[in-house]
Amino acid sequence: MDSDSSSVPPLYVSFQLPVIDFSDQTLKPGSSKWEEVKTDVRKALEDYGCFEASFQKVSTELKKSVFQAVEELFELPTETKQRNVSSKPFHGYLCHNLYQSLGIDDANVLEKVNDFTQQIWPDHGNKKIRETIHRFSEQLSELDMMVRRMIMESFGIEKYIDEHLNATNYLLRMMNYTAPPDDDDVEETKIGLRSHTDKNIITILHQYQVDGLEVETKDKKWIKVKPSQDSFLVMVGDSLCAFLNGRLSSPYHRVLMTEKKTRYSTGLFSVPKSGFIIDSPQELIDEEHPRIFKPFDYDDFLTFFHSEAGRKAQSSIHAFCAL
Repeated sequence: MDSDSSSVPPLYVSFQLPVIDFSDQTLKPGSSKWEEVKTDVRKALEDYGCFEASFQKVSTELKKSVFQAVEELFELPTETKQRNVSSKPFHGYLCHNLYQSLGIDDANVLEKVNDFTQQIWPDHGNKKIRETIHRFSEQLSELDMMVRRMIMESFGIEKYIDEHLNATNYLLRMMNYTAPPDDDDVEETKIGLRSHTDKNIITILHQYQVDGLEVETKDKKWIKVKPSQDSFLVMVGDSLCAFLNGRLSSPYHRVLMTEKKTRYSTGLFSVPKSGFIIDSPQELIDEEHPRIFKPFDYDDFLTFFHSEAGRKAQSSIHAFCAL
């Protein structure tokens, strides 16, 4: 992950991120409600790089079913979880320290989720889990597309919306963090995920019951993001930052395991398709905003991020493609 200042005691601020409601039935492009929410989205992302989204289309019952599916998956033997492999780097099963993760490429496509359940259960798949994960991913992808459409409209680059949306797919990651060992004096043992920025376009996180997620503000203070049954955390990734020529920044975030409970979460990541070149539109480049990043291929960026040089970089996006 991008390096952080873990040697410096963290400064915390008591604050709740903006909560934006996407549940209104009148929320359609061009409507007054759309314009109102669009303004709130841009301000929140400019200020924090993220916000909490209320999105009632994903029902409480569905969120509960996803949580149960995630629990069931992580209770499987390690050798079973290791069947979750992908042709894309770091898209399959991952495991290090307190963290485990399973990944499903194109999770909003039923056939692709079926491929995942056939990996895990070769004899019979798992119809219930397949349908639950697909429905959850499909509905969250609608939230992702609304947010990205609003962002592009707000920056006056509407003509690129279709190209931008069609050049991405969705990776769903299901995450498990085990409780840390009983050593209350060593913060290093509590790190579930080190401070980092996401590399993709937009991330939509959902937390289940157990604390741990923290987001860093621009003035280097940390916000503890409480789990909520009612909202999702929407976050800018490095690829969107580069596409927008730095107009929005991807926030550093981490997971610190302070509770003696297993922590579960899910993340839907909109990811550039292989071969798509991320390049800032000319409309976002001027004297006040000179070009910051060179055009780049996302797969090359991901490979760099996981290299030794990428791991050592203070900011992998700037190290990889800054001019």
